[in-house]
Amino acid sequence: MPSAAKSPSLSDRVERVLSLIRPAVQADGGDVELVGVTPEGTVQIRLHGACVGCPSSAVTLQVGIERNLKAHIPEVKRVESVV
Repeated sequence: MPSAAKSPSLSDRVERVLSLIRPAVQADGGDVELVGVTPEGTVQIRLHGACVGCPSSAVTLQVGIERNLKAHIPEVKRVESVV
């Protein structure tokens, strides 16, 4: 009997959503890297390029990234930027 297909991990699902967001961030000269996901549902990301030090990066983080992740992945509770 064949084994059931393994469902994607939380990190894999987060990376899939980030891959949809990434082109918009890259178009503005930045990038976003998944650092990790805690057992409590906190997604840790690192901003690169033009995002570093940009006054709009907090808005990008909260409105663009966190809202999208929460909408697609119910286990995501919050998103934080790490250095």
